[in-house]
Amino acid sequence: MSRALPTVLSLLMLAVAAPAAGAATNPWLEKQPLNIAHQGGEDEFPSNTMYAFERSLKAGADMLELDVGVTKDDQVVVMHDTTLDRTTNGSGTIASHTLAQVEKLDGAYWFHAADDAYRHDRPAKSYTFRGVATGKKRAPKGYTAADFRVPTLRDVLKAFPKTPINIEIKGRTKAEAVAEYEQNAEVLAKLLKGSPRRDLIVVSFKQEAVNRFHQLAPKIPLAPGIGGTADWLLGGKSPGENVVAFQLPITYELNGTVLNITTAANVAHAHQDGYAWHTWLSDDGESPATWTKLIDWCVDGVMTARPVAFEKLLKSHKRPASCAGA
Repeated sequence: MSRALPTVLSLLMLAVAAPAAGAATNPWLEKQPLNIAHQGGEDEFPSNTMYAFERSLKAGADMLELDVGVTKDDQVVVMHDTTLDRTTNGSGTIASHTLAQVEKLDGAYWFHAADDAYRHDRPAKSYTFRGVATGKKRAPKGYTAADFRVPTLRDVLKAFPKTPINIEIKGRTKAEAVAEYEQNAEVLAKLLKGSPRRDLIVVSFKQEAVNRFHQLAPKIPLAPGIGGTADWLLGGKSPGENVVAFQLPITYELNGTVLNITTAANVAHAHQDGYAWHTWLSDDGESPATWTKLIDWCVDGVMTARPVAFEKLLKSHKRPASCAGA
């Protein structure tokens, strides 16, 4: 369904205050956009599994994007949803399960490589890797059953010590959501605050979670939540301390009005003020035409569910020489 572009888009082109770090000091400003494997490339590989991370990197992905939740016993696990139902053979919230319970689950139970990869109405034989995690099916050569379970963030960081990783703090979208987001941010900060790594970016939709994480782990790079992004886009304010990148969709619907968020003008503004720009595509759809447009708009990274296909396009369509950092 097509969506009309509103006249209020001009609001998104306001001049903004320069951040503390300039463009010359931000290592996330890229000459060629990063191939960022969203959930490890969830249309091509089972979401947020070690198998997906390994396969997407072998295919050429430059960075991993993943989501984290916190178990009943305060362990940080890697999963897109706050519940287990969509991708695993489990049920209920992450927060109501212990790590031991989560680690027994089949993380690839509902995966079938497709645009709508996790539908539950396909024949059982369609789910390519169902049973590998539990030992009912042989793992592909070079992989183990554990590669198809729900991993902990600690294990992912250990497995990929030199791979840039984007970490999104998740929480439930209910009245208690802010408190849960902040609690999850605290647990994540406890895990990361002593890390020497600066190739991580932590983000959350809830600005409160980003702020709380930064209070406790101030050296880890950030992308702002909705609040910090709105401050920059619409108010000309700083998006927050230690922010290195904006991570935004192409469009965003607000009160029935569709706003163009990722535009060549907004990306240029971000670059001028020293910020990188990463675009995620969950709500806008993916295609070579969309990817090409984003590359031509000079984005610094594309969070794609199809890192294998995106890598092929990157080899044939280069970033314009006029882009900042090129």
